[in-house]
Amino acid sequence: MIEETSVEITAQRERWQLEREQRYARRNRIRYIDELLNELEMLNIAEETQMPPDLAVRVQRLADEMSHSLGHHAPEDLSIAASMEALYDLQDGLMLTLEGVDDEDDF
Repeated sequence: MIEETSVEITAQRERWQLEREQRYARRNRIRYIDELLNELEMLNIAEETQMPPDLAVRVQRLADEMSHSLGHHAPEDLSIAASMEALYDLQDGLMLTLEGVDDEDDF
């Protein structure tokens, strides 16, 4: 009986740890998207028409990692507006997975 309980506790602790890691990964991804959106917004405010190559590569890689259609485009072909739209879509998808999840850390 004690051994079964110990096994159950260990399994539960491993599930909680995995869930916590997944939450943190989503939150970190959301923060990264926020950073990219901020850079794109600054370009918009400055009325720039082209993205710096390093920003375009970061947007394209993220879109590709997250299986967004924008990831299939070459970085030099990305527009600021399309990139912002794609990032908002990706962020919305991540935020929906966080809804209903307890934000408190487990012990």
